[in-house]
Amino acid sequence: MKKTALLLMLLPMLSFGNYWGQTGHRVTGHIAQNHLTGKAKRALNDLLDGHSLAFVSTYADEIKADRAYSKFSAWHYVNYPLGTRYEDSEKSEYGDIITAIESCIDMVGNKNNNREDRVFYLKMLIHLIGDLHQPMHASRAEDKGGNDIQVQWFGEGSNLHRVWDKNLIESYGMTYTELGTELDQVSRRERKKIQEGTIYDWVNESHVLCGELYDSAKVGDKLGYQYAYKYNEMLFSQLQKGGLRLAKVLNDLFA
Repeated sequence: MKKTALLLMLLPMLSFGNYWGQTGHRVTGHIAQNHLTGKAKRALNDLLDGHSLAFVSTYADEIKADRAYSKFSAWHYVNYPLGTRYEDSEKSEYGDIITAIESCIDMVGNKNNNREDRVFYLKMLIHLIGDLHQPMHASRAEDKGGNDIQVQWFGEGSNLHRVWDKNLIESYGMTYTELGTELDQVSRRERKKIQEGTIYDWVNESHVLCGELYDSAKVGDKLGYQYAYKYNEMLFSQLQKGGLRLAKVLNDLFA
């Protein structure tokens, strides 16, 4: 009975999103790994005990069912009205993905903090930069980031948020290493252009894309090949940006 009650308490929190899914996060980690400076590589190798960014990128999802970490659930997203900017929005008392990223950077960057804390917030940071580039994580609150927009994906029940967290990328059928390698084919000039800006610019960029996605489907729609054909390019672009920008954040952090 106690386990059932706990599950019922957690369901509303867990249903808010799957947070880019395992494949998406591992793609961003895989791409970022290839663009680290030597100094960043050494620091990350030490803090992560030799594990890759792809390996630890799903950590923040793995802990979300543990009630001890429930205070971090609001860190994976931000809600503000479409057509506005994050900087002008009313902030949540529970924090959001932007305040979370800033907190992680502060914690990891302070070498006076104990190692355990720095490792924890580093893993969170790696994950959250990925989430920042899933457009439905810079969304509106009234439909729980698209979770209330029920649709079908190739005949199976889903919702708009889940389509972008998992359905699109899993339907493509490539492993994270295959997809990450394909999406890492960018010139130095292209990479520098993608890495421009701040996390405020990046969240507002995702927010604009989110507005487009709200126009892409309505409750009851049957989505499949046509939707994937139209939106896979956006999906791949956001995964690529997430990986390259994660590398930029980590390189700056360990400069």
